[in-house]
This record gives sequence, structure tokens and C-alpha cells, in this order.
Amino acid sequence: MSRIGKLPIPIPAGVTLEIQPGFVKVMGPKGELSRSINPDMLVRIEDNKVMVERPTDQRLHRAFHGLTRALLNNMIVGVSVGYKRILDIVGVGYRAEAKDGKLVMSLGYSHTIDVTPLEGISFETGMDNATRMPFVVVNGINKENVGQQAAQIRSLRSPEPYKGKGVRYRGEVIRRKAGKSGKAGGKGKK
Repeated sequence: MSRIGKLPIPIPAGVTLEIQPGFVKVMGPKGELSRSINPDMLVRIEDNKVMVERPTDQRLHRAFHGLTRALLNNMIVGVSVGYKRILDIVGVGYRAEAKDGKLVMSLGYSHTIDVTPLEGISFETGMDNATRMPFVVVNGINKENVGQQAAQIRSLRSPEPYKGKGVRYRGEVIRRKAGKSGKAGGKGKK
């Protein structure tokens, strides 16, 4: 039995599910999500919990068992709580501003960069009081879209290994490299 697939998914208050063969729709206070799933997987509601079962122990069914359960769990968490990803912006003069639903970023290029949000994504910007670093918060109910949008923003100016400047995920550790080291005394070899 799959360790992930056999776990029941609790249904929070205010969340409803519509289950059809090969299709699931989840509605909650934050919105609604729908997804097609493998029609072989058996999804049922029992005691206010969602159970996912597989018909056989074939390799394909074992693989889809845990995947289906994880996707359903992500949908339920998304419509009830939502997802967010925080990106820190490190660098002198680097900043971001949310304008008219878009994100306008200055990242050391000769021009500003406008980021159009994916469906269901919203942006928040702010300044960290302790470090005086700007940050961007990517909010949404679809975990895949939140991760995709955060990765797209990070790729606009990936952190470089010498000074650590760029856009990074909150808590991401950047491996730093030592810079050039000159010889002492300023004279070359004899």
C-alpha cells in the first residue's frame, strides 16, 4: 500500500467536493478548482474524509495512487487556506511594486520588467523591517500556478554566487564563491 495514497484527507468546514469518474471539483471559501484524474482511481467520501483507493497492485496503479491523493489534498488546502510563496529581492536599487494587478520590477537592467500574473494569482509587495530588503508575496489557490509564477519571477534575476544579488525564495541558501585573490605585495613571479 502506498504510504501517501492510503492516508485519508480531512475535509475542512466550508469545502465541498463533486466526484465523478475521472473528474473532481472542489469548492471552498477561497474559490473552486477542478481537475481530471486517472479514471481507474477510486475516490470516495467517508466520515467527512476523502479516501483514494487503487483497483490493483500494478505498477501504474501504484504510481497513480499517491499522485491522485496528493493532487486532491493540494486542491482542498488551496480552496480552504490558499498558498503563498515569498521571494526576497537582494541588491542595491532592486525593488518591486504591485500596480494594477501586475508586478513592476527594477532589477538592475536598463528597463523595468512587468510581470503579468497567471490565472488566480495575486501579488503583494513590502519591505522587511529588519533587513530593509524588498520582498514579493505570490498568492493563489492553485499550488502549481503559485510555484510556476514564483519560479518565473526568480528567473528574471537569479541569485549570483559572488555577492548573492538577485531574486531568491525566502529561506533559500545560496552557495557563495570566493572572489579573485590577488598576490600580496603587488609583484608577480620572478
